[in-house]
Amino acid sequence: MTRTLPVVNEDEVLFWKGGADGKLHFPQCRQCQYIVHPPAPVCPQCYGRELGETTVSGEGTVATFTINYQPWVPDMQVPFTIAIVALNEQDDLRLMTNIVNIPPEKVEIGMRVSVVFEVCDEDIYLPLFEPMKVSV
Repeated sequence: MTRTLPVVNEDEVLFWKGGADGKLHFPQCRQCQYIVHPPAPVCPQCYGRELGETTVSGEGTVATFTINYQPWVPDMQVPFTIAIVALNEQDDLRLMTNIVNIPPEKVEIGMRVSVVFEVCDEDIYLPLFEPMKVSV
C-alpha cells in the first residue's frame, strides 16, 4: 500500500523504530506506570517527567473500524480496513491502524488481533494488526 510516513521526532523514536524486534514499545511513566501514547515528554496522568520504556504484548481488540474504498493516492490498493485497536495492557491504550491479512468484510468489532509490522523507508516499523491465530 502507498503510505505517507511520519516525520519522527525525538519523543516518537521508541514507537516508530522499536518494532525492529517485532514488539510494540511505548514510553511509560516511572512515577505512576501509565503507558503514554501518543508519545509525549510528560505523563498526561500525573505530569511526571521521568519516562522509561515498556514493551507490550501487541495483542488487543478491534474497538471500531471503517472500510476505505477511496484510492486517495495513485496505486493505493482498495478496499482496506482502518481500525482503532484497544491494547490489552491499558484501557485507554489505543492505536489507529490497519487490519491486514483478512478481507475487510470479515473484520468485526471485538475481534482479537495481534501486531505485525510493515518495514518502511528510514527504518520506520508501522504497527498493523491481523486476526489472532487460534491455538489448537
